[in-house]
Amino acid sequence: MVDRTEPAPTEASVRRALRRAASGRALDTDEATALLSARGAALDELFRVAGAIRDAGLRAAGRPGVVTYSKKVFIPLTRLCRDRCHYCTFATVPHRLPAAFLDRDEVLSIARQGAELGCKEALFTLGDRPEERWPAARQWLDERGYDSTLDYLRSCAVAVLEETGLLPHLNPGVLSWSELQRLKPVAPSMGMMLETTATRLWSSPKGPHYGSPDKEPAVRLRVLEDAGRVNVPFTTGVLIGIGETPAERVEALFAIRRSHREYGHLQEVIVQNFRAKPDTAMRGMPDAELHDLAATVAVARVLLGPQARLQAPPNLIAGEYDLLLRAGIDDWGGVSPLTPDHVNPERPWPQLDELSRRTEQAGFALRERLTIYPEYVRAGDPWLDPRLLPHVAALADPATGLAVPTARLTGRPWQEPDEAYGGRIDLHTTIDTTGRTTDRRGDFDQVYGDWSMVADRVGAGATTGVGDHDLRAGLRLAADDPASLLEPGQTAAALALFAADGPALDELCRIADEVRRDAVGDEVTYVVNRNINFTNICYVGCRFCAFAQRERDADAYRLSVDQIADRAEQAWRAGASEVCLQGGIDPRLPVTAYADLVRAIKTRVPGLHVHAFSPMEVVTAAGKAGVSIREWLTELREAGLDTIPGTAAEILDDEVRWVLTKGKLPTAAWVEVVTTAHELGIRSSSTMMYGHVDHPAQWLTHFRVLADTQDRTGGFTEFVALPFVHTNAPIYLAGIARPGPTWRENRVVHAMARLLLHGRIHNIQCSWVKLGDEGSAELLRGGCNDLGGTLMEETISRMAGSGNGSARTEEQLIAIAAAAGRPACKRTTGYGHRVR
Repeated sequence: MVDRTEPAPTEASVRRALRRAASGRALDTDEATALLSARGAALDELFRVAGAIRDAGLRAAGRPGVVTYSKKVFIPLTRLCRDRCHYCTFATVPHRLPAAFLDRDEVLSIARQGAELGCKEALFTLGDRPEERWPAARQWLDERGYDSTLDYLRSCAVAVLEETGLLPHLNPGVLSWSELQRLKPVAPSMGMMLETTATRLWSSPKGPHYGSPDKEPAVRLRVLEDAGRVNVPFTTGVLIGIGETPAERVEALFAIRRSHREYGHLQEVIVQNFRAKPDTAMRGMPDAELHDLAATVAVARVLLGPQARLQAPPNLIAGEYDLLLRAGIDDWGGVSPLTPDHVNPERPWPQLDELSRRTEQAGFALRERLTIYPEYVRAGDPWLDPRLLPHVAALADPATGLAVPTARLTGRPWQEPDEAYGGRIDLHTTIDTTGRTTDRRGDFDQVYGDWSMVADRVGAGATTGVGDHDLRAGLRLAADDPASLLEPGQTAAALALFAADGPALDELCRIADEVRRDAVGDEVTYVVNRNINFTNICYVGCRFCAFAQRERDADAYRLSVDQIADRAEQAWRAGASEVCLQGGIDPRLPVTAYADLVRAIKTRVPGLHVHAFSPMEVVTAAGKAGVSIREWLTELREAGLDTIPGTAAEILDDEVRWVLTKGKLPTAAWVEVVTTAHELGIRSSSTMMYGHVDHPAQWLTHFRVLADTQDRTGGFTEFVALPFVHTNAPIYLAGIARPGPTWRENRVVHAMARLLLHGRIHNIQCSWVKLGDEGSAELLRGGCNDLGGTLMEETISRMAGSGNGSARTEEQLIAIAAAAGRPACKRTTGYGHRVR
């Protein structure tokens, strides 16, 4: 075991930390660490403080004195795992199992027996990605037509919902953002223990997690973040006594607190004590001492606060129920009247009557909850997928969100909700007359996370230390070999150009315009098109977006397929060659809707080019449907999809991306979608939104990602620079973002786009919606060659506060080009010349 000793806290430091905790003051890591050593009277005082915090939280939640548990069955879907944790007896080897996985009938048999006993949770526990280590697991999945363990898990979860009515809770280990998206529709909650943030326990050959790729703390912390971004009610916790120091234990609790403060998604935190097991590498390790467990629970309660739901497994505490209740827990976790704890099989669950009796002896009432905690049941959106709502509603008390103990368990269809169209469907026109109802959506203070945590993530931003030498070198490269500015060795020169001002900026724009003339000539192109934003209902929580609304907000709407087809036909009659479809990530939109929209338009107007669905829409719809991105795009292509917009890019640098977007797809997922689309012959635009919480180094990273993708696929038709419109943007209203880019930055970004993407992406577009007519004309003299489209309707920028209207006629676009001294030419979406 990896050993690290720390000096013991003094009695004085413990007393000082207790005083601060008792007065409600925030503790730092040293003070919290000191409290872990409290014993005797000091520990009793710590229990008093922690208990008072817990009791206040229960009163605020409307259930004073109530301790909860979940009545469950434990379904060990597979005991094979690619990890090698030194304390685990759950994971085993193929020859010790009758099969690599439980088959579907075995899963349903366990679930049905549980339903007969009144269980309401089906806890799926399994090893991490066993097919990546064990050929037997890969063969089992292949023989049954599953691509992965997670595919099979999703299928089993749906079967349990439809055939038994139990609610799945999924513990499949480490998941990516996309995988969380894919599993969320089949499970009201998921979980993964953080265990520890001590990297040395993973990296050292003597550490308990050595040889376990999924136990790297940074990887597990990323899962917590991604679960919050996807709005998954999530369970996590710490495992104590595996060799961590007290300070490392506290660091893990602080990490959990940070994640929950930003996203509000951690429905429960488990404090679990290590118990040594025979036939493991750690069989000689002493068990975590129970007073150490209780002190950790109390410190967790003090750090996590009254709203946290805190749990200690009742089968691992040697009957010390009162001790843990005094320490501040308010939940006993899942307890099964049917199945053993397969992770700790030597420790049987307590009988429910005994658990109730011991809880009542401590002065509390024991009540049953569901796998999803009451707060998330009552909130509904965005925590519960609409396909799960009937299953949860059948078992939940609507007043409390707790379980109805006598609820009848029966299978229910796992299906899309009934279609519900309507709302402010005239917003595309009235946004230019009466405007939006309010400057922000109704859940402004919740949907975006904790604004103070968001502010802490924002970097300094400004480029500093730019010298004349780098600027001169950059201008020489811009004139002689502009694309080389993307090379890592030319970073200083590229950043110097991003900082250019005055005569240097004028020279940069002059060079960019010369490069434009050599690349595409003098014609300014445009397309006659119509935007159709078919729904603005969305709970992703992008902090820059003023378009998204809750279902019940006054400005919310959802168009029907016929209404969308009507608008497309109107556009065709008005001379459009393209319709662009994009909408919010609407949880009530059926997964079939995307292909249905394309088919309806192609049926109504076969010759109209359908340019539709951002990478975010593609990846979330594919996840809801349970298919790969390639399969989903193939279906859309067969329905008639022609190209996709390369929006949802914002800044392709996750450091700033997670500040700006909260729950939108990560950079890697964006690249995967556009790359797959290009491979399928579906071309796309590319974009960058700038001028918010970003800085030039991140712009450069963004351009490098686009260039690398274009080198591999050649699928980008154009690049569109999108200045941030700040007026109604949540992140600006919260005082974090700056008020859009300066005019200098607008000139720089468009000029640099021309230079950095030279030889790769020929068409550089400026957005009249965001820049206005005069601004667009100016940028046509600084590297741009395209004005985009007539649009006919534009709601997203107008909701954000853009003052440049929602449409332009062909004559108006031609006039903008003329103001720049250039001829104009109508184009197709793919930049071919065609006049209808």
